[in-house]
Amino acid sequence: MPMSADEIEALIVAGIPDARVEMTDLAGDGDHWAARVTAESFRGLPRLKQQRAVYAALGDRMGGVLHALQLSTAVPVQE
Repeated sequence: MPMSADEIEALIVAGIPDARVEMTDLAGDGDHWAARVTAESFRGLPRLKQQRAVYAALGDRMGGVLHALQLSTAVPVQE
């Protein structure tokens, strides 16, 4: 059974408490997702480490119940 956007977001926020997560259903089937994760805690980290933090938060669900995730990460814009 596919994971819902709310489930994915909850896992990411549980692992990265300051994360703001924007989910997009890419295929309209609830099984292919894009996630944009913005977190102050990413500041100063290379993009690869930012993405690894998200994948760590998702744990063993990646490649299992969650097999299609387009991921982008960012730090908040400072005004």
